[in-house]
Amino acid sequence: MSTQQLSEQELLRREKLAELVMMGIEPYPAPLFPVNAFSTDIKTNYTEEKKDEFADVCLAGRIMSVRDMGKANFCVIQDSKGRIQLYIKRDEICPGEDKTFYDIVWKKLLDIGDIIGIKGRVFTTKTGETSVHVSELTLLSKSLHPLPIVKEAEGQTFDAVTDPEFKYRQRYADLIINPAVKETFIKRTKLVNSIREFLNNHGALEVDTPVLQSIPGGAAARPFITHHNALDIPLYLRIANELYLKRLIVGGFDWVYEFSRNFRNEGMDRTHNPEFTILEFYTAYKDYFWMMETTEQLLEKAAMDVAGTTDVTVGDKPISFKAPFKRISIYDAIHEHTGTDVSKMNEDQLRSVCKQLHIQVDNTMGKGKLIDELFGGKCEKNYVQPTFIIDYPVEMSPLTKKHRDKHGLVERFELIINGKEIANAYSELNDPIDQRERFEEQAKLMERGDDEAMFIDYDFLRALEYGMPPTSGIGFGIDRLCMLLTNSPSIQDVLLFPQMRPENRNDAADIEKE
Repeated sequence: MSTQQLSEQELLRREKLAELVMMGIEPYPAPLFPVNAFSTDIKTNYTEEKKDEFADVCLAGRIMSVRDMGKANFCVIQDSKGRIQLYIKRDEICPGEDKTFYDIVWKKLLDIGDIIGIKGRVFTTKTGETSVHVSELTLLSKSLHPLPIVKEAEGQTFDAVTDPEFKYRQRYADLIINPAVKETFIKRTKLVNSIREFLNNHGALEVDTPVLQSIPGGAAARPFITHHNALDIPLYLRIANELYLKRLIVGGFDWVYEFSRNFRNEGMDRTHNPEFTILEFYTAYKDYFWMMETTEQLLEKAAMDVAGTTDVTVGDKPISFKAPFKRISIYDAIHEHTGTDVSKMNEDQLRSVCKQLHIQVDNTMGKGKLIDELFGGKCEKNYVQPTFIIDYPVEMSPLTKKHRDKHGLVERFELIINGKEIANAYSELNDPIDQRERFEEQAKLMERGDDEAMFIDYDFLRALEYGMPPTSGIGFGIDRLCMLLTNSPSIQDVLLFPQMRPENRNDAADIEKE
C-alpha cells in the first residue's frame, strides 16, 4: 500500500513507529513474554483476602481505551479471555528522574490497538472495579491500522460494527471489537469436541479420506475442477466423503467417521457456502431406525455441551433438542402441506403439479428432483422443531437401500430443524448390481443436462462386489448445526473466513492472469 492510499491516522501511526525506533524502543520485540494471569480469571478469583496471591501478575493484551488523568491514568486492555482495567502511574513505571517513557512513549506514541505487556499487583478501586496497578510496561506490538471505535457504557455497546462486508472480510478486526463473535467460534469448537467425544466413547474411529478425487461422488452436486500437473489428469475437490468411508466399511472397520471439508460449486446464500464442514459416519450392521435414535442422543448431548440446555432460541423461535423427534414420510409431508397425494404420480404428472404450485422446474429434472423441489418449495420451511422426514422415493436416493416393506421407497431420512436440512441418513445400499443400475440412471440424467447428477464410480462398485455388510450412514451439516446452537442468522456468521469476492477487482484480474 502506497503512502498516498493511507489515511491520516495510518500516516500518524507510522510516524510514531519511526520515532519509537529512533528512541531505541523495539516496536516488535522477541515473542517471549512471561504471562501468568488472564483478565477474567483475575476478576473472577480476586478478593482482598487473597491479594497476596495477586501481588505479582503478568498480563499481555491490546489497549482498548485510555482515561488520561495527567500523572496517572486508567487503561483497559483486552487479552484472549476478556478485558481488565489497568492503573498506570507516572512514578511507578518511571521510578527514577527520567520520565521520558511515560511522558513521550506512553502518552504520545502508544495508541488504541497497540499490544502491551504489564507487570503489577491487583487491587480494587474506590468504585469497586478489580484492576491492576502497573509497575512495569512493555510495548509488544505497534498497531498501524486504527480499530473501529466501539463505545461501551453502563453495560451497553454503542456504535458496534455490524456491516457484513467489514465483519466477514476483516474477521480479525471483528473478533477484536465484538467479543460475542469470539464466543460463537468458541461454541463451534465445543460442538465439534462434543460430537467427537460422543463418537469416540461409542467406539467409532476417526479417519481421513482424500479431498482431491478423480470422481466427485457421494452427493448430487456440482464440483470444483482442478488439474494435477504431475499426473496430467483432471481432479475434483470432494463434494462428499461418503464413498471412501464405505470403502473402509468394506475393508473391515465397523464404525468410522470424519469431519470433512467439502466443496460445491453452487450458489451462496444465508445457509450455503461453497466450502463447508460435514460430519459423516458409517456403522456396520445398523439401519436407519438405529441411526435416528443415535442422532437424537448425539444432538441432545451437543446442545447440553454447547448451550447448557436442550431448549434453545433461534431468532424468536424456541427449539427443543430433547428426544424423541417427530417422524413423517416425505409423501405425507407433501400431502399435508399441498393437499396433493403425489405418491403414485409419474414424471409428467409431477411436473404438472409443480407448475400448478408455481415451483420452477425444467425438462432436465427427473422424478426424484421434482419431488425434491416440491418438498423444498412447499414443505421444508414448516418444520421448525427437529423432525425426521423419512421413506424417500428410490429415484431421489441412488445410494440408499430399498425399503424392506414399502415398494418404490428407500430407507432414508433427512433431519429438518428450523426449516432447513441438518442431516441426511440412509440404510446404505450394499447390493453392487442394484448400485450399478442406479448409477446408470444418474448417467442418463447427466446426459439430459443435470449437472448435479452422480458420476459412475467403478472403483466403488468393485469395492461393493467384495461385499459390504449391512450399514447405516449419516452426514451432518456442522455449519448449520452451529447456526442453530449459537442463534446465528447466517452461515457466514459461523465461518471464520467465508468466501467473498476479491476486495479489489484489479486484484481479481491479476489472479486470473496468473
